[in-house]
Amino acid sequence: MPLRLRLRATVAVALTALALAGCSPSPSPEERREPDTSARLAATLDSPVDITLRWKDDEPGVAGRTVEFATEKAGPYTVLEFMPPGRTTYRHPDLMPETPFYYRLRPYFGPASSAVEVSLPPGEPSEQELTDNQEWMTPRTLKGPKARATPLVNAAAAPTDFAATVKHATGIHFTWTDRAADEDGHLLEVRQAGSEGYRPVALLDPDINSFGLITLPEEKRASYRVRAFVYGEQSNVVHLTTGSDPGT
Repeated sequence: MPLRLRLRATVAVALTALALAGCSPSPSPEERREPDTSARLAATLDSPVDITLRWKDDEPGVAGRTVEFATEKAGPYTVLEFMPPGRTTYRHPDLMPETPFYYRLRPYFGPASSAVEVSLPPGEPSEQELTDNQEWMTPRTLKGPKARATPLVNAAAAPTDFAATVKHATGIHFTWTDRAADEDGHLLEVRQAGSEGYRPVALLDPDINSFGLITLPEEKRASYRVRAFVYGEQSNVVHLTTGSDPGT
């Protein structure tokens, strides 16, 4: 199942934990498994129930990082947010009082496809459009001419032939050619009109090349791309315990 990444900085966020690898400027398969020492993570308890994370961002070649938390050191860890390169802080507010919190960062690497611009019709889809065959939404591997598989250290491993088909006022069907030999998955990314950067909206399994997205109102006009990625090695784990609820 795809993971629609509408991330919020609360404990209630429940997204699949990621396991990421590597930290060199041009990571080889071996180098991607080396410890991520440049993104050294630190945490501060700003109030009894508010935590701020900080780290350095001097690791070249990173496509992004996830911020993950758990209430036990061994996990399971939950993804709080996908962070773009350049971000070096994250605030986790309004936490459960008197509870241990563990945090870690995980980088991911990999090339993205060319972007496509999509403009959706105004309004909402009709009842018939919502009840018609919805097979286009299911993540699938479509058969076609076999593409040459390329390791992700090569820019030629980026997905190609990325295309978007408008299905109705809130639905878009995406297809692409998977050219990566060793991806851990694909990220569908969006940059809505007026926004500066892309952010992931769906996490897909390896070898998937067809997926349907139901958009949000602010995504009527947006640019999309898909990224083949490999997980990087996690940062150090930091631990803080929240205090008593200041409202009690």
